[in-house]
Amino acid sequence: MLVSILSVRCMGLFNGYRFIFGSQSPRRRELLAGLDIDFTVEPVTGDPERPAEGLSPLDIPEYLARHKSESFPRDLAPDEVLITADTLVFLGDEILGKPADREAACTMLRHLSSARHLVLTGVAIRCGNGASDSFADRTEVTFRQMDEAEIAYYVDKYKPYDKAGAYGIQEWIGYAAITGIEGSYFNVMGLPVHSLYQHLKNLLQ
Repeated sequence: MLVSILSVRCMGLFNGYRFIFGSQSPRRRELLAGLDIDFTVEPVTGDPERPAEGLSPLDIPEYLARHKSESFPRDLAPDEVLITADTLVFLGDEILGKPADREAACTMLRHLSSARHLVLTGVAIRCGNGASDSFADRTEVTFRQMDEAEIAYYVDKYKPYDKAGAYGIQEWIGYAAITGIEGSYFNVMGLPVHSLYQHLKNLLQ
């Protein structure tokens, strides 16, 4: 009986709010749905703003998430909550965004092969009543050495051109080539739902 009571309470935590997800990513939509939050999708379109000069590279994902939120094409109603996100992969001082083509994807994976890298996802939450919050979550990922045949197989079969760093941890490469992860698995997929949930609780309750 206690489990049922807790489930009802959890389901009703965010009653009174209408959530909007400003992302076209099916992976992020799946992750947000896992929080049992009802939401509609209104992707934010347009070219991303260039980060301001002097901004630390590690602050860029959060900056871009906030920019997406500010670029939302309409005013929010008082009961609406907009969620936006942006993910980047960092290999040392190099930022790996989405690859432009096959060769770029293969090159990124060659660089990640046998290396440890950082995945940062920035998230922005903005409410129609004026409240807002933003944060970034970090995960460190380690790849084993991959040969050219493996890299070509993954890129040709999965075509990871919409993924930062040219890979999706939930795909073949995550099963076959990732040897270590420190932090949130879901953050590497594109949305740190554990952190998002806590920030929503803090902001809305």
